[in-house]
Amino acid sequence: MKVILRQTIDTLGQIGEIVDVKDGYALNYLIPKQYAYLALKGNLKAIEEEKKQLQKRKDKEVLEAKSLATELEKVSIQISVQVGEEDKIFGSVTSQMIADKLKEKGFEIEKRKIEIDEQIKSLGIYDVKVKLHQAVSANIKVWVVRE
Repeated sequence: MKVILRQTIDTLGQIGEIVDVKDGYALNYLIPKQYAYLALKGNLKAIEEEKKQLQKRKDKEVLEAKSLATELEKVSIQISVQVGEEDKIFGSVTSQMIADKLKEKGFEIEKRKIEIDEQIKSLGIYDVKVKLHQAVSANIKVWVVRE
């Protein structure tokens, strides 16, 4: 049975591709879960429209991420920590601490989007990458100072 994929499925193909699958797989899994349409002329037009809508949504997400990135580039945050001898931090600065400081400044960023290259274990100024989208990221300045 020939079907048109509505979503990218690793084992079958990309969105909009016409693939040949077994009848049971199509009728019992792909079509009920709305992963595919039957390969009919009307459904070809429908999938093209879905592709356009998906592309518009992706473009909008990238545009929003870019505008947020330009705002984040201007931000620098200050984290006060307790230090011991030779200005070594007790523990390290975590992505959760950075996310909390960003939240105080009005930015709702999840901690898993904050990428710290190397552990921050001493005082200083660090550049921290915030991944906002697959194609968009921003660097923020993190000032680690004595409490």
